[in-house]
Amino acid sequence: MEISPKVSVIVPCYNEESTIRLMLDALVRQTYPKEDLEVVVADGMSNDNTVLEIENFQKSHPELKIRVIENQKRIIPAGLNRALEAAKGEYVIRLDAHCVPHPEYITRSIAGLEKRLGDNVGGVWKIVPPENTWIARSIAAAASYPLAVGDAKYRFADSPGEVDTVPFGAFRREYLLSIGGFNETLLANEDYELNTRIRQAGGKIWLDQNIQVQYYSRSTLRQLARQYWRYGYWKAAMLRRFPGSLRWRQALPPLFVLGLIGLLAASIWSVAARWVLLVVVIIYGMSLLLSGLDTTLQSRRFSLIFGVPLVIATMHLSWGSAFLVSLITWLFGKKTAA
Repeated sequence: MEISPKVSVIVPCYNEESTIRLMLDALVRQTYPKEDLEVVVADGMSNDNTVLEIENFQKSHPELKIRVIENQKRIIPAGLNRALEAAKGEYVIRLDAHCVPHPEYITRSIAGLEKRLGDNVGGVWKIVPPENTWIARSIAAAASYPLAVGDAKYRFADSPGEVDTVPFGAFRREYLLSIGGFNETLLANEDYELNTRIRQAGGKIWLDQNIQVQYYSRSTLRQLARQYWRYGYWKAAMLRRFPGSLRWRQALPPLFVLGLIGLLAASIWSVAARWVLLVVVIIYGMSLLLSGLDTTLQSRRFSLIFGVPLVIATMHLSWGSAFLVSLITWLFGKKTAA
């Protein structure tokens, strides 16, 4: 009988009582042998019923080994590192508490590692709304639309291949430890930063479109704006260490915001600047409306024609503004670590 390698699923979490059982249910449904699987949850001192939900789940599903450890720093990369240190598996798969992996997620991920396709093997996000509201549906629809996310293949790939990053990921535990684990000076972008180090060390990031995970998007514009502000701020911090890792999809939002600010300032004195600003705003607005129309025709949900443009603009402006603020803070104020 063929022996499967031991696998540890590492999960950082904080106040995830509403979604943690969905993730654990999905792990129970995995095709990978349960006797070769463990789940290590690094809890960031949750003050809701997250830990109780995990304990109750363990009682009703003893076939799935689950351990909860404390993440006293209460940040994602620290939780991942504590879980990595506690993991006992030969392979490690990183997941979030608000995702639902496809039943073959682990099997396919480990197969990719065993075939040496990559040093990090991952797949495609399938973004779904956490609530049945027009704005939550719009956020989920925009999350995989090219105008919103550029060429990020893990959002819409339909073929396998080498990429610059994947969400979450599967690794050999010793390899992940050898390159330093996750960067605890970053409060976001820890996955991309890790993948940058892997590529700079000569490693490979492999995406298989058949490795799929359902991921719950934010449910309100305020939550989305805060999420993308955090992404943009810490992306700029990461780039101070790895400037060559910047991709065009990441550069456009801050350049767009900077252009708007420059044109607004110039329009105080220059009529030409006012006209250029007007043209830029009209072109951008038309692009947003066309994206809303496109997603509406694809999904047959009329609310997306207004919701998707609003969401994409929120993503661009939040990410781009935070990126610029992070750079200005570093250049003229406190030097944020990275």
